[in-house]
Amino acid sequence: MRIGIVLGAALLSASAVGAQPSPVDRFREANDRVRGGDYPKAIALYGEIAASGAESASLYWNWAQAARARGATGEALWALLRARELDPGDRAVRRDIDKVRQAANLDPAELAPEPLAAVARFGRRFRLDLVSVGLLALSLVGHAFSRLGGGGRGLLAAAGTAAALALVLAAAPGAGSFARPTGVVVHRGAPLLDSASPTAEAVGALREGEVVPILEASGDYVRVEDSSGARGWALSADVRRLDAAPGR
Repeated sequence: MRIGIVLGAALLSASAVGAQPSPVDRFREANDRVRGGDYPKAIALYGEIAASGAESASLYWNWAQAARARGATGEALWALLRARELDPGDRAVRRDIDKVRQAANLDPAELAPEPLAAVARFGRRFRLDLVSVGLLALSLVGHAFSRLGGGGRGLLAAAGTAAALALVLAAAPGAGSFARPTGVVVHRGAPLLDSASPTAEAVGALREGEVVPILEASGDYVRVEDSSGARGWALSADVRRLDAAPGR
């Protein structure tokens, strides 16, 4: 009898899990909400999907469209930039980033405070890691052939050049690990605070949509530096990070 009760409970639990909507189903529901004009609910659903680990450039692109329709320019720009992190080669995402940036009157430099992060994206976009492997293979073949007496010094020099270029290209995708993490100011008039405290005083305001380096984090606050060089603390709800999905 006890075994039957345990087995029945396990089956009910499995049934409950199976009844939960999949990320694909929730994604469709969110898109239906957008078409119906329920942007807050759609954004909430997109956030749940991202927090579950089912991220994609398409998810964030749709999230950005819902945020734009709601008038949340900073959130839309964050979603597009997050999409670009996942798929640097997506032309629609890059095109929309430029549109939203211009609508927010932001300079291109205000979206790229960390050059090394841009180098890493470039490397991922053009798969420089694979190009590097190909060049290294050619270099090895060239060295082997020259040792067998073919090609002469010219081939040996070319093989050396290919090896050096392979090392340079291999470093590009990993350049982002040396860049400071960044976040996007998602709320208009987000205050720049003098400390990480509920009683902190505002010493300035951050521009909605601006990408800012994150210097450190403390509880619900992050220490940032804006494009003018001003440093201070901001609520993490006002500055959404680009290096991780929300809620993770």
